[in-house]
Amino acid sequence: MRFSIIGLGYVGLSLAVLLSERYPVTIYDTNSEKMNKVLKKQSPIQDVYIEKYLKEKKLLLKKADSLEEAVHDKDFVILALPTDYDVQTQSFDTSALDEIFKTNLDGTSTVVIKSTIPPGYTQSLREKGFRVLFSPEFLRETHALYDNLFPSRIIVGCDDELKEQAQIFAESVRECTCKENVPVEIMGTGEAECVKLFSNTYLALRVAFFNELDTYADLKGLDTGSIIRGVCLDPRIGNFYNNPSFGYGGYCLPKDTKQMLANYRDVPNDIIQAVVSSNQTRKDFIAKRVYSKIQANQTVGIYRLTMKKGSDNFRSSSILGIIQRLQKEKVSILIYEPLITEGRTEYGMITHNWNTFTREADIVLANRYDEQLERIKEKVYTRDIFQRDE
Repeated sequence: MRFSIIGLGYVGLSLAVLLSERYPVTIYDTNSEKMNKVLKKQSPIQDVYIEKYLKEKKLLLKKADSLEEAVHDKDFVILALPTDYDVQTQSFDTSALDEIFKTNLDGTSTVVIKSTIPPGYTQSLREKGFRVLFSPEFLRETHALYDNLFPSRIIVGCDDELKEQAQIFAESVRECTCKENVPVEIMGTGEAECVKLFSNTYLALRVAFFNELDTYADLKGLDTGSIIRGVCLDPRIGNFYNNPSFGYGGYCLPKDTKQMLANYRDVPNDIIQAVVSSNQTRKDFIAKRVYSKIQANQTVGIYRLTMKKGSDNFRSSSILGIIQRLQKEKVSILIYEPLITEGRTEYGMITHNWNTFTREADIVLANRYDEQLERIKEKVYTRDIFQRDE
């Protein structure tokens, strides 16, 4: 079995590492530095398991020097390319995928789309004659390979003609995992596309629910932690994905919920709309709360722009929304973020100097708490009740 993976973000790289323990995998990314790092056993992204496997395992990885080489003579060509949400079109931007199908596929390989796509996209490609499967990913940032090694399920969408190929692909992935009896579901492509979007919308709903619980407790002078612990002792609710934050963010939840809401344009709904709007309401609340705690000419310190501990991702980070709201009130912002070059940015002044940051910041906002903050905890404002990412 010969695999090719196009795109070396969290999804593509984690899958490449997973499969290459057993199968030859050709990798391709427009960023040649990423490919070279991988072949030098260095991870271009922050993920503990990817770093460990690259260093310690014998992986059957090689790079392609061109896209044509990457897709030639493969059993499966896996596409893991970015599909950001386009506010203008109210849909995922599938242009990166479209380009692949326009110019580089000869119809001999089975293509597996791992990118998140709008419902109906796979069907539109099949109608043009392409052999296409859709297999959604369910990965956490910084834990992508772990979640591939111990997956909750493997889902592949196909038409009747490609059902055998879908089974082969699913079984190939399953035999590379470290978990016994991984559930596999083969279904229609439209259904598989919806599984991805409904899953992330539910997770966003859960984040929004516990954030609104925290908003209520905060305003009423109640102990958020006690309420959540009591609520989550009900096994139907469970003690997971219940830690308050400044709002949901990151690679998937913001864009997937907006896409889902767009899909409901002609479908009656209340909950889907509320999931999207509640995240804005939460950020409004946090910003007002912070603004009420500072005096004129005081500086608000921002501890890290990343969404999670150990992450290098700033995309749609909830703290960015808080900063934007405070900037509208002309609040002075100082940001401690070692991953960005020091100096002035659109979000405020970046510093790497911890002493300068702690001295000049009158209040410090932290979406997620860190041991480093212990020395200045009297200045810290956070809603991180349980001090964990989820």
